[in-house]
Amino acid sequence: MCGRYRRTTQQEELARRYKIPIPVQTDLPISWNIAPSQDVLAIRYNGETGQRSLDALRWGLIPSWAKDEKIAFKTINARMETVETAPSYRSAFKKRRCLIPADGFYEWRRHGGPKAPFSIGMKDDRPFVFAGLWEGWKAPGSNDWLRTCTIITTEANELVAQIHDRMPVILPEQFHAAWLGESHVADLKALLRPFPAEEMKMVEISPRVNSARNNDAEILRPVSSE
Repeated sequence: MCGRYRRTTQQEELARRYKIPIPVQTDLPISWNIAPSQDVLAIRYNGETGQRSLDALRWGLIPSWAKDEKIAFKTINARMETVETAPSYRSAFKKRRCLIPADGFYEWRRHGGPKAPFSIGMKDDRPFVFAGLWEGWKAPGSNDWLRTCTIITTEANELVAQIHDRMPVILPEQFHAAWLGESHVADLKALLRPFPAEEMKMVEISPRVNSARNNDAEILRPVSSE
């Protein structure tokens, strides 16, 4: 699964990198320790204007048919194996796909005692994007839309498999347009595969990351340097 990640690249740089018109219409700050139920930055595509946008979405997808927000605690991740058939995701998979920018994600391994946290990202520290889905939901009796999202997961590559059997789907840039635009289900599912392990790195880090209240660069301190 993917239950915590960071986004430390500024929005203006992401806009340039991912061909999004500036000025950006969200004031979300960078975060070293993003957790479920928080607002996150997402890239969406407007088929009418032909443009991409950077938007704030709440992490934890609420399907349009949900009676309340409680389901969001169970929908931070969507498994690629069932994403096109699961009731919570199938509509969004067909019509409302997004990209979620990140600079790294966190996963935990047990050593027979407390969980050991690891930071996982690119060897060259470049930002990347997760494959995501988004949905709009209105609470009963409300006219206000709440827009939420989920991160799709797949089986772990050789690197991440050392500590966990799942990892988020990371989409190379050449597949961004296909994911955001009109594509056949079979073509979309083919994109949901593990990212090449040889392009990634994994480092055991400070247990300070365990608490989402700790939101600074110090959580990335390797345990060997503590």
